[in-house]
Amino acid sequence: MKEFVLEATTDVPLAGAPPAAREKLAAFVELTKPRITFLIVLTSAAGFSLGSKGAFDYLALFNALFGIALLSSGIATLNQYMERGLDARMRRTLGRPLPSGKLGAGAALAFGLALTALAEVHLAVFVNLLTAAFGLTVIVGYLLCYTPLKTRSSLSTVVGAFPGAMPPLMGWTAATGAAGVEAWALFGILFAWQFPHFLAIAWMYKEDYARAGIRMLPVVEPECRITARQIVIWSLLLVPVSLFPTVLGTTGSVYFYGALVLGLLFLGTSIHAALAHTRQGARRLLLASVLYLPVLFGLMVFNK
Repeated sequence: MKEFVLEATTDVPLAGAPPAAREKLAAFVELTKPRITFLIVLTSAAGFSLGSKGAFDYLALFNALFGIALLSSGIATLNQYMERGLDARMRRTLGRPLPSGKLGAGAALAFGLALTALAEVHLAVFVNLLTAAFGLTVIVGYLLCYTPLKTRSSLSTVVGAFPGAMPPLMGWTAATGAAGVEAWALFGILFAWQFPHFLAIAWMYKEDYARAGIRMLPVVEPECRITARQIVIWSLLLVPVSLFPTVLGTTGSVYFYGALVLGLLFLGTSIHAALAHTRQGARRLLLASVLYLPVLFGLMVFNK
């Protein structure tokens, strides 16, 4: 998942430590993007729950979520290391640990590499090799494909949607050791959801992205007509895709009708944003997307 709501500096108190140590600890935590990591863990937990059969294995759930949280944190850290120059050009990211000087680039690189390596080892040893392999595809897809492509093409959004949709799939494989069509249906939901979500962010901050040379769609076409169409198209596609879990027998009728209502409400918000053609409309869509995803996956688990 590429973005979430605006990041805030995370103040993590360290009892008995001097202010400088507390600030440095808070900066390391901020590098892990806790809000995004929480949403990734949440959708991974839903995937694990939906894939589980028989007695629920809480230890397996813990190992899966711990490894996925480490992976998300490591990738977020390495992404900020790679984009520290770009972040220094954007108002919304100037306060991040690296452009603000709270941490050095070397410390962030070492921290990110350690978290990512530990995550892959943990997933391979305590979960299963398939989940670890999917974790490796996230690392490659996000850091080696999506991140460098952002300054070259607006297609980076499509490329980034693939690793961004992996969390529920990895949760499912952690529980089952296999990736059946039901798991890919969860992948499809998150894949489609990312476009209206991320395009809303890109619309809101297109001036910032332009200043940094990041070629998001609203930067390439500032009038945002194509952006508006893309938001509506993907939101419309999300409605039938979100119903697949019931069609495949993963969830029941309560989820089906709940997902249908949620999807139509989200589509209505997307259409409103496209017609309003304002930053405020994009902000409303962003907030709707942030609410939509956990409610949808929560309903999925409830009506398993």
